[in-house]
Amino acid sequence: MLLLTNISKRTLVFLALFGMGGTLAAPPVPQSVAPPVPSVAVTATRDPVDKSYRRMLRGMDRFAREAPALAPDASLRFRLLPRLPETRMEGIEMKVVGDTLALPVPVGADNGFTLDRNERAWREDAALVANRRTASMTWRADVRSPGVPEGMRRLGDLRLECRVGMEAELVSNNAHLFAWLGDLLANPDKVCEDPDGRYLFFTERPVFAVTLHAHGRSTPAPLRFLYAGGRVQGPDLPYCDCQVLLDRSYHAPIWDRAWPDETLLSFEGMDDPPPPDAPTAPGVVPGHTREQVRAALGPGTVVAFRDGREAWLYPRLDDRRAAGKPEYLVLFDAGGRVLKSRAGAPSGPRRE
Repeated sequence: MLLLTNISKRTLVFLALFGMGGTLAAPPVPQSVAPPVPSVAVTATRDPVDKSYRRMLRGMDRFAREAPALAPDASLRFRLLPRLPETRMEGIEMKVVGDTLALPVPVGADNGFTLDRNERAWREDAALVANRRTASMTWRADVRSPGVPEGMRRLGDLRLECRVGMEAELVSNNAHLFAWLGDLLANPDKVCEDPDGRYLFFTERPVFAVTLHAHGRSTPAPLRFLYAGGRVQGPDLPYCDCQVLLDRSYHAPIWDRAWPDETLLSFEGMDDPPPPDAPTAPGVVPGHTREQVRAALGPGTVVAFRDGREAWLYPRLDDRRAAGKPEYLVLFDAGGRVLKSRAGAPSGPRRE
C-alpha cells in the first residue's frame, strides 16, 4: 500500500509539471529547515523518462569508493543516448522531481550532466525526469581520466563506468533479451566481472575494429566484441538499449585482470581506411558482392544497420564447432558491396 501511495503522489507531481504545463509550487517550508526550491517548465510528455534519484546517488557513492583504485584522477558524469530512430536529442530538459520539489538539472550540449546531492530529494525518493518518453533514450555513466589521447578510452575508466552504471540501474531490458542474465542481474557486480556480463559501451561513431594497447604491444580485440556479438537481431533489437547504436556498440575485457587498468583502447571507424598491414578475410576484396563473399566464406551471422550497411561475422553464432576457427568480419555498403574486411584470431569456446 505504501508503494501505491508513493506512486499516486508522484503521479500528481507529473500532472502538475507536464500535463498542465505549469510549475510546481512547494508547500511553505520554514527558512531554517530548507530554502525555497526552484522549478523549471518542461515540455509535456505522457510517459516521461525517469530514473531513481537514490539509485543515481548510490552510483555516485560507488564511484567515490572505487575511483581511487580504478581511476584515481577521473571525473564522473552521466550521459543520455538515443534509443529510437525518431528520438530528438536536442533541447532535452531534466528535473529531479519529488513529492514537493522540482530541481532543474542542466544538460550539456553532449547530453551529459552531473547531479547535486539534495537531502530533501533523497527523503522524498525523487525521480530524475526528462522530457522524453521512457523507451526513447538510454543512460550511461561517463568516467574520464585526464591524459587519455583523443578518441581512445582507458580500461580502468570503462570498468568503473560499468560498476557505476549497474549500481545506478542505468541499463534496462537486457534481462528480456538475454535469459541467462537473470542470475547476473541478481548480483550486478557479476555483469562487470563475468565474461558473460556483456556490458555494452558505445563509441562516438560507427566502429569496425578495437585494439588494446598494453605491456608495450598492441593486440586486436576479438571481432565478436563488436555489435553485441551479433546476438541482437530483428525482433530482439527493441529489447537492447543499443537499438539505434548497434553500429557503435562494443564490449571491453573489463572482467579480465590480465589487462591492467592503464590499458588503452583505440578504435577504427567504419569509414576509416584500413591500416596497410591489417589482416583481411581470405578470398574477399573491396567491391565483392554478397554472393562472392558467401562463395568464399559461406554464410555469416548478419548484423544489419539502420543506414543500410551490413556486417557479416564468422564463425556464425549457430556454429557448434566454432571453437578454434579464425574470426572474420566483412562490412558491406548499403548496395551490398564489400567495403573492407578483417581477420582475427581463432575463436575460443562459447557459453550461450
